Amino acid sequence: MQKTVAVLGGGIGGLSACYYLSKSPQVAKVVLVEGGGRVGGWLSSTRRGDGAVFEHGPRGIRPAGAVGRNTLNMVEDLGLENEVLPVTYDHVASKNRYLYVKGKLHKMPSGLSGVVKTVPPFSRPLLQSVAMELLVKRGKEEDESVHSFVSRRLGAELADIAIDSLCRGVFAGDCRKLSVRSCFPPLYNAEQHRGSIVLGMLLGSGPSPAVPPGSLAQRASSESWAQWSLKRGVESLPEALQDWLTQNVQVQVHRNSPLKQLHPSSSGWEIQLEEGTISADHVIAAVPAAALASALPLPLQPLAEMLRHGSTVTVAVVNLEYEGSVLPVTGFGHLVPSSENRGLLGVVYDSVPFPQHNRPTGTTTRLTVMMGGAWFQEVFGSPEEVTEECLLATATQAVHTHLGVTAAPIWTWVALQKDCIPQYHLGHRSRVDKMRKYIKEKTLPLTLAGSSYDGVSVNDVIFSGRTAAEELVGGGL
Repeated sequence: MQKTVAVLGGGIGGLSACYYLSKSPQVAKVVLVEGGGRVGGWLSSTRRGDGAVFEHGPRGIRPAGAVGRNTLNMVEDLGLENEVLPVTYDHVASKNRYLYVKGKLHKMPSGLSGVVKTVPPFSRPLLQSVAMELLVKRGKEEDESVHSFVSRRLGAELADIAIDSLCRGVFAGDCRKLSVRSCFPPLYNAEQHRGSIVLGMLLGSGPSPAVPPGSLAQRASSESWAQWSLKRGVESLPEALQDWLTQNVQVQVHRNSPLKQLHPSSSGWEIQLEEGTISADHVIAAVPAAALASALPLPLQPLAEMLRHGSTVTVAVVNLEYEGSVLPVTGFGHLVPSSENRGLLGVVYDSVPFPQHNRPTGTTTRLTVMMGGAWFQEVFGSPEEVTEECLLATATQAVHTHLGVTAAPIWTWVALQKDCIPQYHLGHRSRVDKMRKYIKEKTLPLTLAGSSYDGVSVNDVIFSGRTAAEELVGGGL
């Protein structure tokens, strides 16, 4: 089976699909099609001339689980193991995470004392909620909102404050609309298989993919890494993938090639780009669902309609650098529940987990303020009309109010990441299953990959690229 496979989308999912495909002798040619001038998608780092690094998208990547091991195996294979910056579980950035509630910073409960004592902003010990969770009956719905699920099993207070904030930090989304089955599969599976989140955590909540750890993943486990980054920022990963692919004779990379239309052909697809047409036996679509929908021909409109059903949110990411050490507390950062400030999602204290990204001379503090998400339009208006000045002013005011920082930042960067995070609302899993069933029934040489379907984390998206490749050429990549 000597195939030509086109991969649409040069984000981390598309790059990963190409990487895994190019390892297979069953694939004669891999063609990566990216509409923009750079690859890497939302993995974007600014490296300043003085050595400072600022992230405008994902930052710390978790090593845990099969998908975490898979990413570390890739990092090792690409020769980046000496670039890794690990953060261990005993690091202050791992132990100290904060919530901003009722005008105050509160350290999230951690350790035994944090579980058995009442820790503000909560009104009862976490142990009480956990003990009562064991007695809650299994839910009967096929899907449930994250807020409803946690309220039912652990109480409304944890859902209103902690889980609301967590969903804003991870998905920039509203936990009252997000699906627990799609956003937090381990929690959903724990209830389904064990009848309890607690028992699921203790006994396991179902099978996970078999990914043997390489030496880097083994090191992460033995050294108890909580997260990691790279010396030159996380964009080093897609850059290394691009270098690896361009050195491979069976891979072609087309940048600045916006996708116009997909046309089924006798051998697969004719892919119409702005500069011409390319042919492929199979397509792996790692572009956003809406972009794929707009490229499908009229006979495939049922699939296009399903793809359009998904929604995304826009996030403003504001990087700030301050002279000196300005933080009143030390830790990873703080999240803000929607009841406190709908437009302000949270602040990451970047200098704490990754001081290596500070400029090498003099003491500075790097912060990232995240804003908008599901509340962007409500708070800031249209993403097309909001000004950088407005977003910067909101971010610096938040740092002043939440952290007591009175000085002005010495360096700033405002990135408006439009439609950057897909929202897995109620019923997402069944909608994706219907899309894949339609593709199978129509025997379309098409595979769906990327953050629109099976997880939004860097690890999930990389693994979706691997899964897409393996479904095409078989396992063992």
